[in-house]
Amino acid sequence: MKLPRFLLGDNTDFQDSIFVIHTEYPRFIIDLSTDDLQFWEDINPAEKEDLKEETENLIKEASEFYDREVERYTNEN
Repeated sequence: MKLPRFLLGDNTDFQDSIFVIHTEYPRFIIDLSTDDLQFWEDINPAEKEDLKEETENLIKEASEFYDREVERYTNEN
């Protein structure tokens, strides 16, 4: 099964949160309302520094993905 690169996550226990899940390496969940980021796999500190720029770009892409999805949903209703 091919997974989409980004998914929206929802949880009624966290009503003020907006979760976007990145499904490719480095896999992470970001709460766009707070910019909290949680990686799914253990990343050693040296590798984390190497991934810093890529992660920053992925966070931007996650935000753009969310905006696009909300716009599509709003336009359909």
